[in-house]
Amino acid sequence: MEISRPLVSQKAIGCAMTVHRALGPGLLESAYSSCLARQFTLDGVVFDREVSIPVVYRGVPIDCGYRVDFLVEGTLVLELKAVDKLLPVHSAQVATYMRLLPAEYGLLINFNVSVLRHGLKRVLL
Repeated sequence: MEISRPLVSQKAIGCAMTVHRALGPGLLESAYSSCLARQFTLDGVVFDREVSIPVVYRGVPIDCGYRVDFLVEGTLVLELKAVDKLLPVHSAQVATYMRLLPAEYGLLINFNVSVLRHGLKRVLL
């Protein structure tokens, strides 16, 4: 059963908040990613992890090794960070991933904050 776009985002944020409450800030991105994948599974959220992003240049696929952290419900690009501060380049990264996949919308989550809502950024094209 496909869920609506706002609900996909809400479910992803809810799962991220659960992980953040359990772990807090200060860990590596890989720890948050593994725990978030587990929480998605527990909550029945459909996702793909480490999704390869195709880059096509002048009609030729180029293997550049780009991967999005999560593609949730086939529509939400979810990129995780564990950094001191989100920078404009992080939003640009998500927007580029959205164009290349293509995906309808994106969410950037920085787990290295004391309150997770301060680390959330929606990305629109």
